[in-house]
Amino acid sequence: MFSILAFAGCTKKEATDDGTKVEDTEEGTEEGITEPIKLGLIVPKTGQVAQYGIAVENAAKLAVDEVNAAGGINGQEVILVSYDNKADAQESISVFNRLVDNDKIVALVGPVISSTSLAVGELANDLEIPMISPTATNLNVTVGLDYVFRACYIDPYQGGTVAKFANENLKATKAAILYNSGDDYSTGLAEAFKATFEEAGGTVTDYEGYTADDKDFKAVLTKIKGNSPEVIFIPDYYNTVGLIAGQVKEVGLEAVMLGGDGWDDVQKEYADVMEGSYFANHYAADDPDPIVQDFITAYKSAYNGETPNALAALGYDATKIMLAAIKTANTTNGPAIREALAATDADAVAGHVTFDENGDPLKAISMIKIVAGELKLEAKVQ
Repeated sequence: MFSILAFAGCTKKEATDDGTKVEDTEEGTEEGITEPIKLGLIVPKTGQVAQYGIAVENAAKLAVDEVNAAGGINGQEVILVSYDNKADAQESISVFNRLVDNDKIVALVGPVISSTSLAVGELANDLEIPMISPTATNLNVTVGLDYVFRACYIDPYQGGTVAKFANENLKATKAAILYNSGDDYSTGLAEAFKATFEEAGGTVTDYEGYTADDKDFKAVLTKIKGNSPEVIFIPDYYNTVGLIAGQVKEVGLEAVMLGGDGWDDVQKEYADVMEGSYFANHYAADDPDPIVQDFITAYKSAYNGETPNALAALGYDATKIMLAAIKTANTTNGPAIREALAATDADAVAGHVTFDENGDPLKAISMIKIVAGELKLEAKVQ
């Protein structure tokens, strides 16, 4: 077992935010790694979830900087090569091919969301390029793909854990579910929450879907209000959740709102309507664990005092875990890195990490409460 914060690895890192081409890297030999190591990064820097991508990129840069400042990996510099995929599946395929063909990466961190990770995963697997997504939670991202891992928990586990929290911690017996029926992430969480809540003896009063184009939810929320649920589970991303939450207040629905990790940062723009809500997340900034606090201190120092969100924590963990695997393998050979990655046993910012047979981590979930615009750790649930 090791701590990723203690993982050392040359002198200085170059991050090519605009995807500037860098020189080729030769494969490692029996004598070890003899050339700079190019690590690919695919994140959305523009588009609807740009906030997620920027957080992951910032954290990945920090992780690489720390490794290089400590001597790199076996004396070789790590070069981070980053591209914007615009949160689009086809663009993700395009930039992945550029990273492989032009930049000659040895491993990949990203993509960030499930749809784009699904688009890239099979390509990485076929080429034996180890890939770790910081934040793609859809079940199918890793299934059947030996070279694809993730740093976050999966949707069924997350949705079920929120249901367990609602039942055991909040003592809720009646729950409503409002989800985006056209989104794999939202649907996966909704299905898992429903199954677990009902298995625990709870009643799901409403199971209502909507589309990405919907903006007016008052009619369906009024219907839900009539069935008097104690909690309402809304598994979607922060912008949509903020819109729905405002209308929850408008119609006078008093159910406690619950969500998944897509809520991260929702308090920044929607604090007033999110007060008293709970959501699942990968870490909490007020967690006293020294690993967490050391990461926060380093991130704030690098980024003008900004407190890192959960996406940043996972971006940092994913990058450090991948670099540790390359260091252990002492080669840029894909199969060797993959074997080292699968054997990970590390204390990380978002919890202790080992991987199951699918490349999914086994870890606890932090349940966060929104209080006066701040995120407070309520409980760790596993």
